[in-house]
Amino acid sequence: MRTAILAGAAALWGGLAAAETPEVKTAELGGHKVSFHLWPFLTAEETGTLDLVLVNQTALELFVPSGASGHAAMAVSPDDGFIRDGALVASATAIAGMASAEEAAAAAQKGCDAAREGANPCVVVLEVAPK
Repeated sequence: MRTAILAGAAALWGGLAAAETPEVKTAELGGHKVSFHLWPFLTAEETGTLDLVLVNQTALELFVPSGASGHAAMAVSPDDGFIRDGALVASATAIAGMASAEEAAAAAQKGCDAAREGANPCVVVLEVAPK
C-alpha cells in the first residue's frame, strides 16, 4: 500500500512539474539568443552547468558548434536529470541545426523520451536561436 501511495505521489509531482511554467533566463552570446528554463527538479550542479552556457562561448559551442546555424534545444527527463554522480545522463538530448525552435524542441524531447528511464516525459531546459 505504501509503495502505491509513493508511486502515486511521484507521478503527481512529475505531472505537476511538466505542467508548470518555469522561470526562464536569457542571454545573447556569439550571435545566438540562449534561453535556460529553470525547472525545479534541476540540481545545483545542473543549474550551474546550464548557467555557464548563458555566459561562456566555449560552453555554448558544446550545444551549437561554431559556425552552425539554425535552432538548438536540450531536453531532460525530470526523473533522470541531466548530470548524476558527476556524469552526463544518457537520456539528456541536445539537438542543433534545426529550422525552427519548435522543431528543435520536438526533436530533443523525442530523443530524450526514447532514452529516459523515468516515468515522466522530458522537458526542454535549454533553447538556442539565431540572434
